[in-house]
Amino acid sequence: MQVDWTIYLTLLGMGLILLLPRESKTLIRWVALLTGVAALLVALKDYFNYNAWVNAQISAHGALQDGFVQIVNVPWIPAINTNYHLAVDGISFPLIVLNGFVCVTGILFSWNVETRVKEFFAFFLTLIAGVYGVFMAMDLFLLFVFYELAIIPKYFVIAIWGSTRKEYGAMKLVLYSFMGSALVFIGMLAVYFSAGGQTFDILELAKHPIAPNVQVWVFPLIFVGFGVLAGMWPFHTWAPTGHVAAPTAASMLLAGVVMKLGSYGCFRAAMLLFPQGLEHWKWWIAWLAVVGIVYGAAVALVQKDFKFIIGYSSVSHMGFVLLGLATLNLIGMSGAILQMFSHGIVASLLFAVVGRMVYDRTHTRQLDKLGGLAKVIPFACVTFVVAGAASMGMPGFSGFVAEYQILVGAFHMHPLLALAAGLSIPLTVAYILNANDKVFMEQDQPADGGGHGHDHKPGSGGPHPSLPPITLPERVAAIILMALLVIVGVYPSIMLNMIKANVQLFLRGAP
Repeated sequence: MQVDWTIYLTLLGMGLILLLPRESKTLIRWVALLTGVAALLVALKDYFNYNAWVNAQISAHGALQDGFVQIVNVPWIPAINTNYHLAVDGISFPLIVLNGFVCVTGILFSWNVETRVKEFFAFFLTLIAGVYGVFMAMDLFLLFVFYELAIIPKYFVIAIWGSTRKEYGAMKLVLYSFMGSALVFIGMLAVYFSAGGQTFDILELAKHPIAPNVQVWVFPLIFVGFGVLAGMWPFHTWAPTGHVAAPTAASMLLAGVVMKLGSYGCFRAAMLLFPQGLEHWKWWIAWLAVVGIVYGAAVALVQKDFKFIIGYSSVSHMGFVLLGLATLNLIGMSGAILQMFSHGIVASLLFAVVGRMVYDRTHTRQLDKLGGLAKVIPFACVTFVVAGAASMGMPGFSGFVAEYQILVGAFHMHPLLALAAGLSIPLTVAYILNANDKVFMEQDQPADGGGHGHDHKPGSGGPHPSLPPITLPERVAAIILMALLVIVGVYPSIMLNMIKANVQLFLRGAP
C-alpha cells in the first residue's frame, strides 16, 4: 500500500507553497487544493483495496485473521529503540479518509482567505500531514511526534486568522493540549520502561504483559491525556472557546479531525496496551462520557452565539464516542468508530455554515441579530438542515447508524447508561431547530419598524440586504460533505464491515 504517501504529498505541497511568491495567491490556493485532492485519492484507493482484503479474509476464514497492513518499519532513533513504523487497519482507515475529505473541503471553504495566504495554507497542510501520521503511526514515540505536529499549527492558525478573543482561544487550546500531552508522555515512558525499555512499538508492547497495578495507574494518564483533546468532560472547556475563535477551516479541522486524534489515541494507545486498566476504569469513562453528552447538549440549547451552539454540540457528540469505546462490546465500539467519522463530517459542515456562509456575510453570530436568511442565502439553509438532521440522528444519515449502535452497546453495558445518554436526543433536536428558526426562518419586524441601524436583521422584513451569494467552491465542498453523510447513512457497510472485523480482533485480545 502507498497510503503513507498521504503524509509525503501533503508535506511536499506545503514545501512547494513556501517556495511560491506571496503575491501568487490564486496559485497557492490551487497548489493546496491539488495537494489535498492527490492525498485523498491515494487514501481512497488504498481504503477500497483494504476493504476488499478484509472481505476476502472473512469469506475465506469466517473472521478477520490479521487486521493490520504493514507499510514501513525501519529504525529511526536506535538510541531509544524507536522505529519509523507505519501500519493501517480498519480503525484507522475511516479516519484517514475523513482527514482527506476535511482537508479538501476546508481548502475550498478557505478560498476567500486574503491575509497571509501563503502562511495560512502552509500551516494548514502541516497540520493535515500530522493528522495523517497519527492515524498510521504504530510506534508510540512516532505517534507522539505526529500528534504534536498536528497541534502546534493550530495555535498560529487561530491566533493569526481567528476572531472573537482569538489569542485567548488559541492559548487555551494549546495549554490544554500540552497538559494532555504531558500526561501522555509520562504514561508513554512508564509503559516503555515497564516493558524493559526495549521498544516503543505498539504492536510489540501489546504482546508484553504489564503488571496489573501498573496498568491501573498508567491507563488513566494516557486515556485522560488523549481524552482532553477529545473534549472529555470536565476537560472540555477549551473546545467551545477554540471553535469560536478559529477561522472556518480551522474550526472544521478542530472538530472534524483534531478532536478525533484524542479519541483515536484513547483507543490505540490506552485501551490496546492496558486491558486490565481499561476494565478497572471503564465505568468511570462511561459515566463521564454520559455527563459530557447531556451537559454539552443542554448548554448548546441556551447559547445565543451560533458558533457556541455548534461548539458545545461537538462536546456532546464526542461524548458518544467515548461512551461507545467504554462499552467494550462489538456493537458499541463499532458505533464509536463510525461516530468519529460521522461527527467529523457533520461538525465540519456545521462550522462551514456558521463561519463561512453566515458569519463572513453578516458579520454577526448572535441569534437575535439574524433571521430570514433562508430567503437571502437559501443554499446555506439547505446545508444547515441536512447537517442538522444528521446531527439529530435522523434515519438515512450516518449519525443515526453510529449513535443507535452506541446506545444499544451502552444498554448492554447497563440500561441506565443508555437512558441517561438518550436524554441528549430531545435536547439536540431542540437546539438544532431553535438555531434553524432564529437564523434562517422569517422573523417578525419589530413594532417600531426597527430594521435600521444596529437592530437590523439581515433577512427580516422589507427588502433583503445584498449579501454575497454562496460561491462555487462553497457549494462543491458542501455537496461533498452532504453526500458523504447520506452515502454512509444509507450504505453503512461500506465502513462498518471493516470496523466490526477489527473491533472483533481487539475484543479477542489480538493487537
